[in-house]
Amino acid sequence: MARLVPLLTDRDPVLVALAAAALGSHRRQLGGHAAARVLDGRGLAALARAPADHPRLPEARSDVLLGLAADAVGLGRTARARSLTAAEADGPDPGWRGRIRRGWLAAEVELGAGRAAAALDPARAAHAAAVDSGSTRHRVKSAMVLGAALAAVGAGAEALPLVTGALTDAGEAGLLPLRWPCLLLLAALDPAAAARHAEDAERVLHCVLRHADPPGRELAVASPWLPTSDFVVGPNR
Repeated sequence: MARLVPLLTDRDPVLVALAAAALGSHRRQLGGHAAARVLDGRGLAALARAPADHPRLPEARSDVLLGLAADAVGLGRTARARSLTAAEADGPDPGWRGRIRRGWLAAEVELGAGRAAAALDPARAAHAAAVDSGSTRHRVKSAMVLGAALAAVGAGAEALPLVTGALTDAGEAGLLPLRWPCLLLLAALDPAAAARHAEDAERVLHCVLRHADPPGRELAVASPWLPTSDFVVGPNR
């Protein structure tokens, strides 16, 4: 976080956009979708000053548009999120990372719209690409998204080993911000062990919050999407 903030005033507008998108992602992980939207909007505005031949422009454009789409999903603005994901997909190829994130957002938009069956194809595509990417983080997040989509269509038996594997991978890689939502998903998929999964999720989330910056902790406390003190899954307000 401390390294990202100074980049928001860098002379390179593409670097500004990438930093804003990364900072926005941190805020979203703590339930701060409105705060993330401000940062992603700042990143998009910066790109208006970017030279058309900047080598990282496609990546930055994808990052901020998909960030804005994720913000919209979290704020309940599904139609806006759908429009943003369509705009991002209509642009230049952002590379493997952007293509995987595109699948996440396409699936999340459909889940947010109550169209779980429509979420399966983009979730499966993102997961397949992530498995081949070599990135543990993208593999874990993709397994979570696919697991949520499968659970939403009643395919819990297929989702359970997928999410269990994601939890193991996240633990081995030290990806705490992905471990606690994995555990909450497992609590829903594995009722017999739901209490244990919820307790583990609470412990991991508390660790994440201890390492967050003060504004991030404030966003988490105020967020309707993070669990309440008795660890009921959000929205909680």
